[in-house]
Amino acid sequence: MATDSLPSAFTLFESIQPGPVYRIPSLLYLNSHQVFLAFAEKRTSSSDVDAKILVLRRGKFQDGSVEWDETVELSTAVKSGYRSMNPCPVYERLKQVVYLFFNCVEDGVNECSQVLWGRNAARLCYVTSQDAGLTWGQVTDLTESVIGEQVQHWGTFSVSPGHGIQRACGTLIVPAYAYIIRYRCCLIPPGFFTKPRTFYLYSEDGGERWSVGEPLSRCGTGESEMAEIAVSYGNRVLYCNARAVAGPLSCRRPSRVEAVSLEPGRFEIVHPARQLPESDSGCQGSVLSFSCPASDQFSWLLYTHPVGSGKDRWWRHCRNRTNLAVYLNRRPLEQRHWEGPWVVQSGPSGYSDLAYLDQASTFACLHECGDRQPNERIDFRLFSIDDVLRNIEQRGRGVATSLKHRQ
Repeated sequence: MATDSLPSAFTLFESIQPGPVYRIPSLLYLNSHQVFLAFAEKRTSSSDVDAKILVLRRGKFQDGSVEWDETVELSTAVKSGYRSMNPCPVYERLKQVVYLFFNCVEDGVNECSQVLWGRNAARLCYVTSQDAGLTWGQVTDLTESVIGEQVQHWGTFSVSPGHGIQRACGTLIVPAYAYIIRYRCCLIPPGFFTKPRTFYLYSEDGGERWSVGEPLSRCGTGESEMAEIAVSYGNRVLYCNARAVAGPLSCRRPSRVEAVSLEPGRFEIVHPARQLPESDSGCQGSVLSFSCPASDQFSWLLYTHPVGSGKDRWWRHCRNRTNLAVYLNRRPLEQRHWEGPWVVQSGPSGYSDLAYLDQASTFACLHECGDRQPNERIDFRLFSIDDVLRNIEQRGRGVATSLKHRQ
């Protein structure tokens, strides 16, 4: 797939063979401090079961560039006998506190076995920082106090890797998903009756108390990210973009799933995003909202996800995480208004996370990539809204010219 002008990249985490492997990027930008917090999982191999500890690099943004500190291991974000996974930070503006949510999963237990036998081995945890990521407090386990008995009906669960958000009203949002057991039968493992469904955790009092929202009505949704959309003067809604998985007998590549929440904890509108194709096995993607350049009363959306090579058959696409691309939506609540893709990383690409620097009208993207495999390194890129508009409009003109020639 052809690419336009590519924003320059800087490698933050590089896997070494033999040695540590870094996966699952997560990015947070603190406007008040002009500081980036870039998180990842440090593993002994690319396998999920070999995750060990979360790592962090802090970056100071100044004059259009970023100066990065060395990598540090988050030694307080651990539980004995568990591995730390899926970093998902959210910033509470009033108290200036970073909540870093993550999962602690019992050592040696993989997700498939938890789902198959209906025996959850994950814990919901967080640590906090009150000095923009320089130091971190001790781990807090919310599993019993927040999830409670619901966890008995889950094969397993996880916070979604990426970032959470704070809404204009102050509510903190942390995306998550659970493998919900629909039935139990003494002769058949519960995994045969289990489907993943997206939901979110939220706090309306600055992180003192947390609640579990209702899952999406659509089954087969997993990792997600969320954004707040300003749709008219003073009116805002919560938007969700979720990973989707097709059924085993489906011959059609699934689409991402979009949802809108009009009240805390619930999604009222759920539909497939036909312009955003998903692979059969799925891949995490990132989304964020930002003010329309012409009016700060309305929001646009930006989304990143691998788009494949453009030559893949549906039965191969599940293995082809290739070409990280950017999509733009100038009418977020209307279906079929995604524009793009603009490919910003050619070759193997995987998970990604976006941040927006509103004072500089600049986007930042932290993403997995490599020369042969998408888990070779985690790169960081900066690009502007002008870059997005120019390249996506060029892409649109190219498609229109191609269609005209075919006619």
